[in-house]
Amino acid sequence: MSKIPATLPEWLALLETRHSKEIDMGLERVASVKKRLDIEFKCPVIMVAGTNGKGSTCAMLEAVLLKAGYRVGLYSKPHFLDFNERARINGENVSDQVFIDTFAEVEVKREQTSLTYFEFTTLAICKLLADANLDVVILEVGLGGRLDAVNVIDADVSIVTSIDIDHIEYLGDTREKIGFEKAGIFRPGKSAICGDPLPPQSLIDHANAVGADLWLFGRDFNYNGDKQQWNFAGRTQRRNSLAYPSLRGANQLLNASAVLAALEALRDVLPVSAQEVRTGLVMVDLPGRFQVMPGRPTVVLDVAHNPHAAATLSQNLDNMGFHAYTYAVFGSMLDKDIEGVVEQLKGKVDHWHVCDLPLPRAASAEQLKEKVIAAGALVDLEKTVATYNSPEEAYADAMSKAGENDRIVVFGSFLTVAGVLRARRSALH
Repeated sequence: MSKIPATLPEWLALLETRHSKEIDMGLERVASVKKRLDIEFKCPVIMVAGTNGKGSTCAMLEAVLLKAGYRVGLYSKPHFLDFNERARINGENVSDQVFIDTFAEVEVKREQTSLTYFEFTTLAICKLLADANLDVVILEVGLGGRLDAVNVIDADVSIVTSIDIDHIEYLGDTREKIGFEKAGIFRPGKSAICGDPLPPQSLIDHANAVGADLWLFGRDFNYNGDKQQWNFAGRTQRRNSLAYPSLRGANQLLNASAVLAALEALRDVLPVSAQEVRTGLVMVDLPGRFQVMPGRPTVVLDVAHNPHAAATLSQNLDNMGFHAYTYAVFGSMLDKDIEGVVEQLKGKVDHWHVCDLPLPRAASAEQLKEKVIAAGALVDLEKTVATYNSPEEAYADAMSKAGENDRIVVFGSFLTVAGVLRARRSALH
């Protein structure tokens, strides 16, 4: 490469166009560059995989460990507005300059090895976190587990949040196949926590085969609660009278339980008090996960993009109380089970605003419209579906039509939520 980019946007533009495939499964190339970069973590590493709930679980871990006074590094993805959201140190996004310097280092050390955008940026973020003198690092897996670039790191505790059908072309078309891929992050002799109440047998078998210390929900840890508070019970540790996490939604106690199981597994090296758990869970903040925005009409942002997540979103909408009409702003990748998502939400939505997204592998607004109609979402004359060139356009039209007692639900791809967040941000300035 002749010229090293001088800014972060220039770097990202280069990385997006360099490798022939957006996703190129396999760890050999990443592992070779990791070795040359000498990436070594001198603190505990917690790795989080799963179909849904990864981001929430990482955010809760970060919030509780920060509250306990630890220096915490976090790698999460994708980002909404700024690439810097992907790497955080002590709750703050990493600066452009740190990324630029680390990208330059990876560029030199990769030599002739071809890396995808995701592989290159994963190595850079692991390198900067490994060098940041931290007490604990949380790494979110991108796709699957076994062959994901993050899995070149050996975790001290691995969490699999949930297992459902998604990314079929890479991970397989059954929960058993996908469970095996997710279990690929488990390590011999290390704690492996599964927060899914019905884990596939393949995950249990793989954990046993590699000699991981498997924690199963319902056997090794569980929770119970009433309307005011909830309690966690682990193998040797109980946490009672906990406030509900500030992240709203039906599955957040499952995610929070997996978090507390991971903290129990690390209690000798990273002790956390009951009060730090309470405060951390109440303080946790994560955009786009059943995020209810202030003001009227009610606006809900949710990155639900598969049927499992859409079912949870549907349940959460039911718990919100009465709204006269519900407008949906919906954009999706074409490789998703769009019919399955619409099926979960069609009874909740009156007016569909479907939109194009700025990626070649996105479904077009016309394709989404066809699928909404085919799913029987327009059962009466009151219901409508309209197409838009972008999430921003779809959202602007929904806002112009919705009354103050209505609600607008923005869901689907991260890009759908990001477009609306960008529109809201520019409206404030």
